Amino acid sequence: MIAETVCSAVSAAGLGIAAVTAYRKRFLAAARIAAYSLVPIGLVMTGTVQWLADTAFSPTAWAGFGVLGAAWLLFSTTRAVERRRGGTRKERKAARAAGQREAVAPAASAPSLGPGARPAAPPASAPRTGAADDFSDIEAILKKHGI
Repeated sequence: MIAETVCSAVSAAGLGIAAVTAYRKRFLAAARIAAYSLVPIGLVMTGTVQWLADTAFSPTAWAGFGVLGAAWLLFSTTRAVERRRGGTRKERKAARAAGQREAVAPAASAPSLGPGARPAAPPASAPRTGAADDFSDIEAILKKHGI
């Protein structure tokens, strides 16, 4: 009974604000405010407010929300663990079987493509002198990484 009275008062206040807004020649805003203010009274008329009030004071309903929360917690936990492990048991088994067939060195930055797949290294040029000596260590690092 109190919830219906509060919703009716909120709707009446909203319609009053909409009337003042329309008086100020802001009809689009007034129509939007009127639409929002009619929602509470519509909820009262459809019985939604009574259902919510009955649910809010029902211990069975709160126990049901607790069960739903526990189910959600279990579901999200199992999904997080599954993502961390890399998929379902079937997917991990298939990945393990594929990994045994195609072995790649653990420290390799790129997969092995077999013999002769890499381009031949360019011949080393004569040592440089002067300002080029400053960049020789950088060039060595870049060559080491294949850049």
